[in-house]
Amino acid sequence: MTKQDKEQSVLEIKEKLEKASSIYLTDFSGLTVAETNQLRDEFFDAKVEYKVLKNTLVKKALEQKDGKFNAQSEKLGEFLKGPTGVIFAFDDPVTPAKIIKKFYDKGEKPKLKLALVENIAYEGKQLNELASLQSKPELIAAIVGSLHAPVSGIVGSINAVVRDLASLIEEVSKKQNAN
Repeated sequence: MTKQDKEQSVLEIKEKLEKASSIYLTDFSGLTVAETNQLRDEFFDAKVEYKVLKNTLVKKALEQKDGKFNAQSEKLGEFLKGPTGVIFAFDDPVTPAKIIKKFYDKGEKPKLKLALVENIAYEGKQLNELASLQSKPELIAAIVGSLHAPVSGIVGSINAVVRDLASLIEEVSKKQNAN
């Protein structure tokens, strides 16, 4: 890899870091080709980008001024050793944790080294905690559900009042017709 190629790679990594809502570092060693392809497919379907990058290039991208993850660059640098897969989550910061946990539960691979979600660092031992967080669609559904519940209660109450009023008018009408 030429110096120019390395500089270009650092710029591309920096762009991905700036666009990402969270990043995950994993140790992918021990995964078979089939498992790796399946993992990549799941990430692709979830609109998450999974790359195997040179640790030194990622470190250089993190060291660039005014980076989104600059405050955590030192912490990230500690985990950029050995075989490292870098996962960039753009829309939902929790989805990669759920995918990693699903695979990890099958065969303890890949191993989470570190995740940065909302600039908070989660180490590998916190994978269960991270994966248990609600994803963006789950949060939206919960909010909509909680907003919908009072509205449907109000509608039910109004319908009950209208129904009772209609019954009352009908009874009064029957009594007047009977007299």
